[in-house]
Amino acid sequence: MRKVIGYFLLFPIFLSAQPSESDTLKFKANLSLTGIWQGGNVQTFIFRAKSEVTYKPWKKWVFNTKNSYVYQAFGKQKADEDVLSLNFLYFNPEKSVYPFLLGIASTNFRRQIDLRYLLGLGATFQLLKEKDNWLKLSISSEYEETDFKNASFNRTDYNVSRTIKTLRSTLWVNGKHTLVKDKMLITHESYFQPSVSQGDNFRWRFEAGLNFPSWKFLEFKISYLHTYESIVIEGQKREDGFLTFGFTVKNH
Repeated sequence: MRKVIGYFLLFPIFLSAQPSESDTLKFKANLSLTGIWQGGNVQTFIFRAKSEVTYKPWKKWVFNTKNSYVYQAFGKQKADEDVLSLNFLYFNPEKSVYPFLLGIASTNFRRQIDLRYLLGLGATFQLLKEKDNWLKLSISSEYEETDFKNASFNRTDYNVSRTIKTLRSTLWVNGKHTLVKDKMLITHESYFQPSVSQGDNFRWRFEAGLNFPSWKFLEFKISYLHTYESIVIEGQKREDGFLTFGFTVKNH
């Protein structure tokens, strides 16, 4: 855990929740740290770190990487330790509609996922485009491979192997909206990800943040994350939720 936290603290100390790929700034970054700690009779610790870097290597190309880490413990007993890396390469994002390539990697302690990766391509539609008020809809298709620690699932049809491979289609929605000018912002990112060939294999994820700018490079943040997976290890719940409080440091 210490090595992962160190990565987030040292690498993206510049780091932004949802910068628009079409912004003129060549390099944008931010780091969000949120969490909850409770001591005494009931010991609870929840920590979330989320970094984002957007970089323009060439005139019409934009690379965007979003990396998040979640750690949760109750009574000094680890309950969660998850890593998620979302990587996108956009072409001509100044347009209202533009294509992209994607690569995703993740691990999940509670769900006993050793490694999950997805490779695919898609297109983004900019429905609303302003500096602090924008909304995007994306669709994509991916090949996915997930390696679990064992092959005992809640749906017995999948018990033949620890590795599940499938093709997926994904609907993405993300945006940023001003509630009170320069005082309160809301960011959100969600996706629904069904398997193309396995009707009972799907997942969704929703994340929203309420941001209160207190300085040009610093925001106080309340963050909520909710995830759902239809295929899980036998005996596990399919839904997880996290509500955390913290701040965002950014370079723009």
